Amino acid sequence: MAPISSSTELAEKISWYSALLLALMLVLSCCESAQSHDDEIMVGLLKKGAIKKPCDEIYVVREGETLQTISEKCGDPYIVEENPHIHDPDDVFPGLVIKITPFNYR
Repeated sequence: MAPISSSTELAEKISWYSALLLALMLVLSCCESAQSHDDEIMVGLLKKGAIKKPCDEIYVVREGETLQTISEKCGDPYIVEENPHIHDPDDVFPGLVIKITPFNYR
């Protein structure tokens, strides 16, 4: 038997690594398309109103809102405790910036 040259061994190793890399890229591309499909479904549900998005962490009070209505809307029963700049809960006005932490994220 003739000994296998080192260049042939190197070529075989490179071809195996290339095949593994190609297989890995194929698997990852399948996972990525599944993730983007899941994102499309979530966006569709949000637009239809099937899923209620919690309020942003920074919330600007609108006309006619009270801390009670904001608390119910955003799911944060501790608005006053988290916002030390609110001295009187009845003195809430449009444009007031408050921090919101929904209760289910605590």
